[in-house]
Amino acid sequence: MQPNPGGVKPARTKDAERPGTGRQVLVLAGFLAASFLVAGLGSLATFNSVNGWYATADKAPWSPPNWIFGPVWTFLYTAMAVSAWLVWRKHAPGTPRALKVYGIQLALNLAWTPVFFGLYPAIGGAALWLALAIIVALIAAVAVAVLSSGPISRTAGLLLLPYVSWLVFAGTLNWWAALNN
Repeated sequence: MQPNPGGVKPARTKDAERPGTGRQVLVLAGFLAASFLVAGLGSLATFNSVNGWYATADKAPWSPPNWIFGPVWTFLYTAMAVSAWLVWRKHAPGTPRALKVYGIQLALNLAWTPVFFGLYPAIGGAALWLALAIIVALIAAVAVAVLSSGPISRTAGLLLLPYVSWLVFAGTLNWWAALNN
C-alpha cells in the first residue's frame, strides 16, 4: 500500500468511472427494451388501420410503400436506444438532461401512432391534426436530444440525425393526410 500524505484521495480515472461490462450490457438491453416496447405498442395501433382506413386514405404522392416503414423504424429505434446508452455511459454533467429528453421524445413517439392510426376512425380528421401537433413536438424534442447528446457523445448525437430526418419526412406525410382526409 502506498503512503497517502495528507489523506488526499487519488483522482479517479475514466476507466474507474465506467460501469462494469455486465451493467453496461443490462442498461443497453434496457434502452433497447424501452425502444422496442414503444415500437410494439405502436404496432398494435397500426395493425388494424394499415389494412383498414389507411389503405384507402389519400396519401401524399411521395409516400413510400408500407413495407419500408418496418425496416426504417427498426433501425431508428435501435439507433435511439444505442444513442441513449452512449450518453448514459459517459456520466457527464449533461447526461441527466439528455436522458430526460430521450424519455420525453420516446413518450411523444409512443403518443403519435395511436393518435394518427387509432383515433382516426373515432374522430376523423381531427386525429390527423392532433397527430401533426404531436409529430412537430417530437421533431423539436429529438432536435433537443441531438443538441443535448452530441456534446456528451458525438456518436450519440449523430445516431439521432436519421431519426430527425425521418420524422420531418413523416411529418410531411402526416400534414398531407390531415389536409386531404
